[in-house]
Amino acid sequence: MSNYGKGTLCIQAGYTPKVGEPRITPIVQSTTYKYDDIAQVNRVMTLQEFGYKYSRTGNPTVTAFEEKVRILEGGAAAVATASGQAANVLALTNILKEGDHAVSATTLYGGSFSLFNNTLKKYGIETSFFETEQPEEEIAALFRPNTKVLFGETIGNPGLNILDFDKLSRLARRFDVPFIVDNTLATPVLCNPFLHGANIVTHSASKYIDGHATSIGGIVIDGGNYDWNNGKFPDITEPDPTYYGARYTEKFPKAPYLAKARAQFLRDFGACLSPQNAFLFTLGLETLHLRMRAHRENALALATFLTDHPRVTFVGYPGLDALGRERIAKYFLKDAGSGVLTFGLSGGIEAIDLFVKKLKVAALVVHVGDARTSVLHPASSTHAQLTEEQQRASGITPDMIRVSVGIEDTKDIVEDFEQALQ
Repeated sequence: MSNYGKGTLCIQAGYTPKVGEPRITPIVQSTTYKYDDIAQVNRVMTLQEFGYKYSRTGNPTVTAFEEKVRILEGGAAAVATASGQAANVLALTNILKEGDHAVSATTLYGGSFSLFNNTLKKYGIETSFFETEQPEEEIAALFRPNTKVLFGETIGNPGLNILDFDKLSRLARRFDVPFIVDNTLATPVLCNPFLHGANIVTHSASKYIDGHATSIGGIVIDGGNYDWNNGKFPDITEPDPTYYGARYTEKFPKAPYLAKARAQFLRDFGACLSPQNAFLFTLGLETLHLRMRAHRENALALATFLTDHPRVTFVGYPGLDALGRERIAKYFLKDAGSGVLTFGLSGGIEAIDLFVKKLKVAALVVHVGDARTSVLHPASSTHAQLTEEQQRASGITPDMIRVSVGIEDTKDIVEDFEQALQ
């Protein structure tokens, strides 16, 4: 099925019904699964045999969703989680422990920055941050002997910078650490980070994958392209006493990282995805290729309009600037950016507040990536817990408005912004 186009995969991948079975992925709303033989249950519980045992660690509807995203991203295995934030927590804590060090881009979603800068620090995990356009050798100087991961977002939220995959993947290989990429704003329809050197990919499925602002969830995909047998990750290569001494690299050679994540993280932390939300995400994926085309077209049209407006101090959209277009052409599967843009509004917070109140089509919401156009003031919301210096390092200015451009008629979106700016 990997030879099919993205549109076909969005609709067909992940679930293949047998004769007489439902054509549409069914919702298996069950916590438990029946067995007749206690020896078989033991084999399932000890990773000797595959089987569903309890929906915290696996469920048929969730599996169908995981498979669809795995195929779309071109990975080896996937694990769904209760939220996008849980996906990033899983991706990191699956390999980081007390005394370890991470290197991360500064241009991150506020919750992800706080995870690195505040929460992981409490557990003895330090992070060094870099600005995405820093020279390679300056970023290299941040790596330490105990560095275990390199992290970034394909499209920074809300800075909207596009990662230089070539530079960062070179650094990951040079220091022999896994390269983790949050691909939420690009989606697997526009960009597949595994093609450009990433080893682990995460998504907040609550955004474009859902596409309708109905459900919270996340997913982690293992590229199966990192050699864990380098002495840095004994929890993956050495026997796990909680599973009768199983070694993940031996038992699950294609994706040992994700096998450990499912067996340990979901078992111990319980941040699993519900079958209902998995069904809604699977439904959302069926139109992702169509929606992303409309999001891109509308975002570019609105960005172009805002560029010439006298009240607008700047416009940020990868499809407008030369570096953004260059990286889209190099790394993206399509020829345009995603559906998010930013712009600055003169007049201070009072003008921003008045502008937001005047909008009719767009709404003020703490969300991004669904069918409806929405706006947000990052400095006072998603990134309010950051200092002004940290906000600027993340690409946020006090006058910045983030726009998640929906798939309404282009004319109506542009006219709504025009009347609100008057």
